[in-house]
Amino acid sequence: MKKIILMLLAFMPMAMMAQNVKFGHIDTQSIMQSMPEFIKARGEIEAEQKQYENELQEMQKEFQAKAEQYEKEKSTMNATMQQSTEQSLQEMYQKIQQAFQDNQQKLQKASQEKMMPITTKIQNAIKAVGKAGNYVYIMEMTAGIPYISETLSKDVSAEVKAELNKMK
Repeated sequence: MKKIILMLLAFMPMAMMAQNVKFGHIDTQSIMQSMPEFIKARGEIEAEQKQYENELQEMQKEFQAKAEQYEKEKSTMNATMQQSTEQSLQEMYQKIQQAFQDNQQKLQKASQEKMMPITTKIQNAIKAVGKAGNYVYIMEMTAGIPYISETLSKDVSAEVKAELNKMK
């Protein structure tokens, strides 16, 4: 019996501390999507992507037209001219492929450059809310957390949004 009482006394301070421990959870995606900076950055990235798509379409149309013209005139060309035209078409095709890869890299880099300040701003707001609210841990909801107790964890997304508005 003494052991049970001693064990209860030993664990009582931990139980008391556990009651003061605060956890929070947020949905960073919804916070980010409500930010004007994100909406602007996404619009700029989409515009850049559309520009690259248009350029590639023009290159593909030109390639297609030259390939069709070659097929029509192929029978009247000598072997040297056929080989030269085929090589020119091959180079044009490779140029289109390279442009596609370059555009993908440019878009990825632009996206990273535009999103990094937004992500940093959100992280700073989360830290500020965490410190101000004495939270031990703030979890990301989209990280696959199947259950969060409403009594132990509070959704602090609204506080993070308010903190972001203060940072403007």
